[in-house]
Amino acid sequence: GIKKDAYLIDYQATLNCLLAGSDSSVNARHYVLLSAFCVKNPWLQFQQAKLKFEAALQAQEKMTWSIVRPTAFFKSVSGQLEVIQQGAPFVMFGDGEVTRCNPISEADLATYLINSISDKSRENTCIDLGGPDSPLTMKKQGELLFEAVGKEPNFFYAPLWLFDVIIDSLQWVADTFESEKFENAAETGRIGKYYAVEDMLTTDPSEKFGTMTLKEHYIKIAENGQEYDPYTSMFAKKE
Repeated sequence: GIKKDAYLIDYQATLNCLLAGSDSSVNARHYVLLSAFCVKNPWLQFQQAKLKFEAALQAQEKMTWSIVRPTAFFKSVSGQLEVIQQGAPFVMFGDGEVTRCNPISEADLATYLINSISDKSRENTCIDLGGPDSPLTMKKQGELLFEAVGKEPNFFYAPLWLFDVIIDSLQWVADTFESEKFENAAETGRIGKYYAVEDMLTTDPSEKFGTMTLKEHYIKIAENGQEYDPYTSMFAKKE
């Protein structure tokens, strides 16, 4: 999510794919882009990089396109599984009711993306997409996770102002000493705050897809474990 990586991947690498597909030796006819719901309110570097590529995709005329913006992946709301299994509280910000989301499973999202290749109704369209769940607050997510692991709910409420203190301090160091390292750390803090205060939610039935609920996912990973991901499993341990 830091600026350098965002523009190298979310813009330039994705643009390279578009250019390769446009080449006469390939002659691709349709481009399906996996973007992100959060670009609707873009105050992070990676969101701006994604929007820059979206604009480039929509401006070209060599192929049709579909832009799919999922709310959140299941793995991005599963990072506290391991610590609550070990007896730690579920950490949330504010009162746990600040934001709502309806994440989508990776399998359901993959199905939607593949279907978008041939679905003419999705051509040249930006599509917000969430899973089948009703709006889930962070507190509700915690309750579902405790239920899945068979433990009584135990919550720790962190104040939202902590983000501002941490971000402002890191940004001051970055500006004072012209430090890319601290600039990246401040941006990481802004990413954390963003998801603590912004809804990742679709409510229109046409913008909900799939069959797997978050509760079913939590039960599955509580029984079988989950793949370690350093970018989303914030509290998980690498085996």
